[in-house]
Amino acid sequence: QTRLWAMILHLSVFAGYIVPLAGLVAPIVIWQVKKSQLPGIDIHGKIVLNWILSLILYVVIGLILSLVVVGIFVLIAAGVCAIVFPIVGGIKANNGEVWHYPLSIRFFR
Repeated sequence: QTRLWAMILHLSVFAGYIVPLAGLVAPIVIWQVKKSQLPGIDIHGKIVLNWILSLILYVVIGLILSLVVVGIFVLIAAGVCAIVFPIVGGIKANNGEVWHYPLSIRFFR
């Protein structure tokens, strides 16, 4: 059951594509509710939250840099990573692995 919830936690960021801010709220709620019930969920929650905060930072930097064209490439890269990383994280979590997203700043340790 821990692996299932860890996978759901990683994939819950996609809720933001359906309902604004749900991609931020859903992972936080799942993490806070399940971390005391299931061992191993805490680390996955921290990984996902670190990625969300890092992604927000990269998008802001990309928007600022888009004034000098370079930012467009930053935004494209951030968009691709925003899709690929949660999928890979979800698959690895379902396999019982802990995968730290590349380019993710560790705000929570």
